[in-house]
Amino acid sequence: MSDDNQTRPPTGSVKETGRYPIDLTGPRSHTLAIQPGVGSLSIGPSQLGKKTDLHVAPDAHIDWTVFDAFATPAGSPWPRFLHYAGSDVSFFDWAQKRPIEEMTWTPILSTDTEVDARKSNLHGLHIQLDQSGGRLSLKLPKRDYRLSVSGDLSRFSGTGNMPYSLTLAPRTSRRRNDAPFLLPDMGELQQVTSLTLHNSPLGQPISLECLDRFPNLNSLSLWGNFCDLDMLARNGQLTNLELRFMPDLGDLPPLNTWALLDVFIAYNVEEITGKRLRQQIKTRAKTRPWTGHVSVSQLRKPEWWTTEFGRPFSSWPKRQAKLANEAYSITQATLAQARSFADAEAAITAFTVRFNTLKGIETTEREDLAEAVWQLSQCDNLIDQPITEEMAQRWFDAARDY
Repeated sequence: MSDDNQTRPPTGSVKETGRYPIDLTGPRSHTLAIQPGVGSLSIGPSQLGKKTDLHVAPDAHIDWTVFDAFATPAGSPWPRFLHYAGSDVSFFDWAQKRPIEEMTWTPILSTDTEVDARKSNLHGLHIQLDQSGGRLSLKLPKRDYRLSVSGDLSRFSGTGNMPYSLTLAPRTSRRRNDAPFLLPDMGELQQVTSLTLHNSPLGQPISLECLDRFPNLNSLSLWGNFCDLDMLARNGQLTNLELRFMPDLGDLPPLNTWALLDVFIAYNVEEITGKRLRQQIKTRAKTRPWTGHVSVSQLRKPEWWTTEFGRPFSSWPKRQAKLANEAYSITQATLAQARSFADAEAAITAFTVRFNTLKGIETTEREDLAEAVWQLSQCDNLIDQPITEEMAQRWFDAARDY
């Protein structure tokens, strides 16, 4: 496709799989490969490697209109799902004319940035914020849309029309014994009526004290580890409450706290409270029948959480996760016999070097392995003194090539 827009194929005319030269950042700068049945496309810096379909510099200007020519076999705009990491915000202007079904954006911002998305047509907008970079201020779309913000939530603010559904997934630590995470002030977004909070099941708990700042909620969905569940009683107007992958529901108020509740889901939750909830559902039904979906399923014993989520390899590809878990188990058994720091160092060094030849160890995997080393250093051993985090980290750094 030439740089001259007039020679580009008409909008929505290219529906076949194949390889197409496109003027993404300049004349014929990239080749777009469309595979059968694939409706998504990722664009980002080259260091993302094979995780990204098209590589662009973080600050490159992108001509998003090159995608106007492409459509799915059914005739809707292609790609349906876009993933972009960079600083170019002109996709919001492009979305005024060409709707985007799902946009996942990882802003790479060197300075504070304000974006006007009021006229953009985005059905779902997902913003992933790293710990470094400028703040993002967004004038929110006027059309109906879902908004999801993850990572460093303190770097984001949104004003204007509220999303019909808001998901917040703050970056929390991996340590469940850390002090509870306190959600930052989300400004106008605290006026939403539907909220989902995401956390890992065995990570640092998120305090639900923050719900005081969300006075309009009628729908709440919680995933993962939370504390101060008794605060839920203050959101007495809830009609929909969903609890998933929650290892501790001990402080959850009884279901009759919410007189208007019509939908209740508890899925993969701790067993003791789960059984109590089943009884409360039956009791409530005798005085006021449930009109929406109600279920309590997959009740879990304490050991299940450790097996499923205790080790930091759950998001790894199956083959690599199997290798990592085998190495972890061997190291754990070796450490159980360790009688000196030298024995412990030898065990952790042996664990670390096993991954020097494994492909695909990037930043995320390195952080997972560092967490595994910390966990291993806290395992049972025969040493009189504790292995400090600094000590374990030093052994890990000395042995790794990744």
